[in-house]
Amino acid sequence: MPTRKVFRSTTVLGLRHKGKVVLAGDGQVTYGDTVMKAKARKVRKLYHDEVLAGFAGAAADAFTLFERFEAKLEEFHGNLGRAAVALAKDWRTDRYLRRLDAQLAVLDKKNIFLISGTGDVIEPDDNVIAIGSGGPYAIAAARALMKHSSLDAGEIAKEAMEITASLCIYTNAKIIIETLK
Repeated sequence: MPTRKVFRSTTVLGLRHKGKVVLAGDGQVTYGDTVMKAKARKVRKLYHDEVLAGFAGAAADAFTLFERFEAKLEEFHGNLGRAAVALAKDWRTDRYLRRLDAQLAVLDKKNIFLISGTGDVIEPDDNVIAIGSGGPYAIAAARALMKHSSLDAGEIAKEAMEITASLCIYTNAKIIIETLK
């Protein structure tokens, strides 16, 4: 039986540091072992530019999740925690959504969450989250830079993503960074 190729959208890093909130994503999308796109946009602002959201996983699935998450934000008037829990509940219990293969990292000025299809809504202890194949590299680099440098949040995200791109074959250095004002 032939193996199904899947799109991979790779590394997304979010953090809150010195009063700033940023979300960075690389631009690489692969199909099997081929790079199909180098400048994909995996991070965006939602809900009147008050929430940042990024995805890792199957691209088409992620777009479906963005739409659903944006609807939850509207339903809960921008309350990120309630919207995240509601999406995770739907994702886990809805027969169609359960088959979606992606993760979301979502942030506002007060909260940071990882949302997964298994019903997980995880809030990190240290104001940094990373998802995707390069997530472990990105989170390690960001934590080190937050602790041992004077860089601001945007610079930390950029440097951490560049380090990740040098290590993870599914991550490139075409980095897009969104910031909450």
